[in-house]
Amino acid sequence: MAGSLFRTKSIDRLMSDGGEGSESSLKRTLGAWSLVGLGIGAIIGAGLFVRTAAAIADRAGPSVTIAFLVAGLGCAFAGLCYAEFASMIPIAGSAYTYSYATMGELLAWIIGWDLVLEYAVGAATVAIAWSEYLNNALGFVGMSIPYEWFHSPFQVSPEGVHGIINIPAVVILFLLSALLVRGTQQSAFVNGLIVILKVAIVLLVIAIGWGFINPANHTPYVPAATTYTDGQGITHSYGGFMGIIGAAGVVFFAFIGFDAVSTAAQEAKNPKRDMPIGILGSLAVCTILYVLFAHVLSGVATVEDFRSAGREASVAFAITKYMTGYAWLSKFVTIAILAGFSSVILVMLLGQSRVFYSMSRDGLVPKVFSEVHPRFKTPHKSNWLFFVFTAVFAAFVPGDIVGEMTSIGTLFAFMLVCIGVWIMRHRRPDLARGFTVPALPVVATLGVIVCGLMIYGLGWTNWLRLGAWLLIGLVFYFMYGKRHSKLNAG
Repeated sequence: MAGSLFRTKSIDRLMSDGGEGSESSLKRTLGAWSLVGLGIGAIIGAGLFVRTAAAIADRAGPSVTIAFLVAGLGCAFAGLCYAEFASMIPIAGSAYTYSYATMGELLAWIIGWDLVLEYAVGAATVAIAWSEYLNNALGFVGMSIPYEWFHSPFQVSPEGVHGIINIPAVVILFLLSALLVRGTQQSAFVNGLIVILKVAIVLLVIAIGWGFINPANHTPYVPAATTYTDGQGITHSYGGFMGIIGAAGVVFFAFIGFDAVSTAAQEAKNPKRDMPIGILGSLAVCTILYVLFAHVLSGVATVEDFRSAGREASVAFAITKYMTGYAWLSKFVTIAILAGFSSVILVMLLGQSRVFYSMSRDGLVPKVFSEVHPRFKTPHKSNWLFFVFTAVFAAFVPGDIVGEMTSIGTLFAFMLVCIGVWIMRHRRPDLARGFTVPALPVVATLGVIVCGLMIYGLGWTNWLRLGAWLLIGLVFYFMYGKRHSKLNAG
């Protein structure tokens, strides 16, 4: 039994299963710059425009910029490992596929199940943020959505109004799932237009906001270590080393897009060249923008702002309250962020369907997840099933909880990728690699350490959620996946 659990799928079989001759193969339509755009589209979004404010308020204050550097460092190590894997195994499925080739079926299943936290729950997180900014945008024309219809049942307004369901979040998930069913190339084109708009708005906020930074808001830059209890009654380490590490785990959500690029490897025109460019290029651009943006946001508004009225639609709030004469920018930012969030959800839903597409091809999840539309050549049934799943989270779970679940699930996946690329370098040094990780033992080890440190910083409540999710996954694997595995069936 143990042998079958850790039996690996050969690289030759992986490549032949992903061959373009089969009826269910995916269409190669994406070039290097489309992949960079796809990565930036996923990276710049809720992490920057929403989770930054949460990290400032609950964990780090102005030292959130250091947290971004820590998170970016962990992503850089993992990104290098992802780039080697993606150039070596240009098959849909991301970390799941890589784990299957290096650490065996059981760990591949755990990673594939864990990636649901990254992509599906991540899409729900961004959909929740999208609804917050939609309500802000409606305020420009004198309209608003009642609190109970864009918040979960677990949230209560300062006036004592209880949430019921987040309807706008469900609507945007439905529309983008329908777009994905139409095809990856069309989705990438729409995403490309949105990426240009998002980058422009980030640069505008940095350039204009720099002149409104209040030095008092950056003093002390690293607050003294203490604790802070948020509105939901959860206590966090605030300030000092643990505050920064905890904040790094929170804002890590902002970086998860670059590995979504690797899930589209089977749709890249020249994966050995294009995948490293897409992964590392999008990560480098976004890390620089993040640090500058976080420095401006934490300098313009106070920590108390982000703990109260400025927690939702935080960027628009800071501009409206402190940047006199730039009311137009607040409106422009809100509209651009709505478009930007849409592209993030798009890429996350794309990543999720491709991971389960690969798992279904291996027999570990039902066949319905790998059934391809006869005309559009997309896993359309998988897209609609994950719409239902993400809609439930977006409608009924608070954004802070699903955001931190996404971060811890992604960090765990990154650690296994760092270990896996090291294993593969020893087991199959003969395989052609379009990109190789420099100083691999050092890079892989540092990737595991930094990502593990961020998991530690997220606290025991998130460890329990991750453990419970993985336990559910193991039950499903032994009841269905192991019995239907094509590899174990010979």
